[in-house]
Amino acid sequence: MGIVLFDTLASRKGLLPLSYTRSVAGFRVGILTIAEKWEHRLGEKPQVLTESYLQSVYNYTDSVSERIFAFAAVLPTESFIAAINALKHEEALFHNDKLLAFRTLKPQINFENLELIISGFNKINFEDSLLIIDKAADIFSYNASAIEDDFHLITSGKTSSDLSDSNRLIGPREKLFIEEGAVVEASVINTKSGYVFIGKDAEIMENCAIRGPFALCEHATLKMSTKIYGATTIGPHCKVGGEVNNSVFFGYSNKAHDGFIGNSVIGEWCNLGADTNNSNLKNNYSNVDVWSYTSSKSEDTGLQFHGLIMADHAKCGINTMFNTGTVVGVSANIFGGDFPPKFIPSFSWGGTAWLRTFNFEKAIEVAERVMERRSLILSEAEKSVLQEIYHRDQKYREQLAKKNTL
Repeated sequence: MGIVLFDTLASRKGLLPLSYTRSVAGFRVGILTIAEKWEHRLGEKPQVLTESYLQSVYNYTDSVSERIFAFAAVLPTESFIAAINALKHEEALFHNDKLLAFRTLKPQINFENLELIISGFNKINFEDSLLIIDKAADIFSYNASAIEDDFHLITSGKTSSDLSDSNRLIGPREKLFIEEGAVVEASVINTKSGYVFIGKDAEIMENCAIRGPFALCEHATLKMSTKIYGATTIGPHCKVGGEVNNSVFFGYSNKAHDGFIGNSVIGEWCNLGADTNNSNLKNNYSNVDVWSYTSSKSEDTGLQFHGLIMADHAKCGINTMFNTGTVVGVSANIFGGDFPPKFIPSFSWGGTAWLRTFNFEKAIEVAERVMERRSLILSEAEKSVLQEIYHRDQKYREQLAKKNTL
């Protein structure tokens, strides 16, 4: 029976701007994306049901055959999978009044009619604990647990490659796994504090210092003398240097030079200029406020540590300083001295003194050039997604421009 991972409007809004360019199923938490976690557990790729402007990027086919729909923001566990497999026809699974899954034969299911579809279903409560990604901070907050779960999921029945004698390992060897083709030389790896996973064809250059939990995904690179504090994930094809603490890079992004990133989430195709730093703790040690697309204002996160949230295709120049809890939208291009605003809408261009709209055609040219360097092409479907985002954040750019002229 096929599994369909569905988004909800509330989950998508709560995870903007990261969810502008992907379903929640595409979020990387731990080593794998949520969709990849399901694929590993079930042995088949799930379908994804999301917002209409994004749907062309994902595989979803309407059907009259019976299927199970599962909430994309849930990190799957054995007990959760057992519970959804036990669902009978037209039964729905809830946890604290939140819809987790349902089973149906009904066709014509879309992103906007889920509540109507299940209105007459028999409701079942799921009692076990679950990790659900409701806001961006959950990604780095849950990353330690997710790395451990994914480590066991990926490495079960497999044998790690050897660790070169040029390295120093502190802690249990069984908590370190090195995939085929990975290169690790003259570095210190500490597994006492958590699992360390080095993906296929990844590279750790000389003199790196790593404390688990840590995941370096396939074809990713740690530059020389990088310092990693867990729980940190460097996604596929990323290049990272400097100092990183409890952060997640989704993939294809670069922070290749010195500078600090902590308690942060960096999307795909981002580039952080040399000596970029973010604050993750306020000077008065109070809770961090972060911009919310749900309420269109800053809200108290309840967290003392919260750094940078940067969406796909965003860039920043050398020596950029991001304040505590800064949110940067899709295809923003940030530069200049001092701290830029704590909320930077998608397709913004500028920095501290002023922000204007980044011309859409020029932004697309940049995205195409960046992707061509990795032998990838920006598809027409992806361009259409970016066009939609450009229009959706226009009101925020206008509000910020008006504020700067007062």
